[in-house]
Amino acid sequence: MRADFLSLLVCPRTGQALKCDGDELVAVDDSTRYPVRNGIPRFVSESNYADNFGMQWNHFRQTQLDSHTGHSISADRFWKATGWTPDAIKNQWVLDVGCGAGRFAEVALNAGAKVVALDYSSAVNACYANLKHHPNLHVVQGDIYALPFAPCTFPFVYSLGVLQHTPDVEQAFIALTRMLKPNGRICVDYYWRRFQTMMHAKYAVRPITTRLQPDRVFKLLQQWTPALLKASQTLGRIPIAGRYLQRIIPVADYTKSLPLSPQQLREWALLDTFDMLTPTYDNPQTPSEIRKWCVNAGIGNVEIFHATALVARGVMH
Repeated sequence: MRADFLSLLVCPRTGQALKCDGDELVAVDDSTRYPVRNGIPRFVSESNYADNFGMQWNHFRQTQLDSHTGHSISADRFWKATGWTPDAIKNQWVLDVGCGAGRFAEVALNAGAKVVALDYSSAVNACYANLKHHPNLHVVQGDIYALPFAPCTFPFVYSLGVLQHTPDVEQAFIALTRMLKPNGRICVDYYWRRFQTMMHAKYAVRPITTRLQPDRVFKLLQQWTPALLKASQTLGRIPIAGRYLQRIIPVADYTKSLPLSPQQLREWALLDTFDMLTPTYDNPQTPSEIRKWCVNAGIGNVEIFHATALVARGVMH
């Protein structure tokens, strides 16, 4: 473990600095210990409310990586959402919270950033397997509500596609802002709580699927997603009304929005339909609520706009 990375870490319970002791990280007063398995410090238990995400990203380990798809889908979303540039983050510490399999961490690493990729779930194993060849990658399994880093540590923090799946979205956001250095930049996104979002068919299905074991839902979706995707594609060809009618089909359909092959469309449909239907929490937010959180946390130059999701970005005063 590199010394510069170790210097960022603290015990999430006591705030004390940590030192290496074999395959463990130990608080300086020896009061707490955390295992390091497969090169990843583990600050949480193996099983938690994000188990479905661990299953998802370990199964679809490479599906959304630009290096795998041959497209710049993740890079385009990352740069558009953050508003950052490769030159700005080069050689800078960047915190990725909710890294999943590392689709956005890969983008930041390719720009020369020193990336700390954190996830609550076993998705960290997929992220490490995908990106361990990058010398500037540091993967951590930890809790957004008890981040194992000293406050005011990072000049750049982002969390994309994550916060709506936490039990308390406002407190999750506040936890991220505490990690920012003065003048540090943050970018997060959320599902948008608006009529067309809340009328999506997934909200009719989730009361059932969230009560089932994730592996059971996955097996059902493996069977039904091809038919659901075909039905959505058929509705999507109806002029004008098609894109609204598609919302009655609980499937992720990127036929007209992403440059994917038929096989990739089916794989992304299965991945993101599972992602829609199995998370324990699904908490869309409004622009006014997000802006209030930013102001209360001391974030200035706030911009809120729609880009794949409802994006908020700004600068710590």
